[in-house]
Amino acid sequence: MFMDLKKILFFLITLIGFVSPLMAQIESGQAVQITISGVPVEEKSRIDGAYPVSEDGFINMSFIGRVKAAGLRNEGLALSLQARYREAGIYTNATIQVISNSGNTINEQKVVVGGQVRAPGPRPFTKGLTLWQAVQAAGGPTEFGSMRRVTLFRDGKQLVYDLSSGKFMDTAVQPNDAINVPEKNMFGQ
Repeated sequence: MFMDLKKILFFLITLIGFVSPLMAQIESGQAVQITISGVPVEEKSRIDGAYPVSEDGFINMSFIGRVKAAGLRNEGLALSLQARYREAGIYTNATIQVISNSGNTINEQKVVVGGQVRAPGPRPFTKGLTLWQAVQAAGGPTEFGSMRRVTLFRDGKQLVYDLSSGKFMDTAVQPNDAINVPEKNMFGQ
């Protein structure tokens, strides 16, 4: 009888180990893995991936922007995302799955630099990173790139800065910002 009790106890502890991450709420600073099905392959690659939950509890999703994640369970966030995409008329029959656990954090945050730079793509974000430093981390502008009209995209807004002027070089960037160095116009600007 004592052995049966040990087996039952072992089974319950194992079961709790598997179920508790599913019942846990998503927290700020954590990462969630999101996958989507029921969409074309090229669309799937736009959504599938790991998403950091910001300090204020949001994730930033393609096409629909910021979505509250902290405080929800995985299933709740999945249903919320499905509803938001459906309401926007983007993915009307998609199924979304969210996987998370408290140990799954993303320590390296990024900014994306594109346009007329020598090495476009994501760059590591560090506290105190400036707009000018982010462009330089992407190899600096090409000979066709204009530092006079650099666009910073943040939370659905666009701000244009003249980085040839010293007063804008120290503009702070934030994680998940996107930066575009445009092509020079016919006046060389």
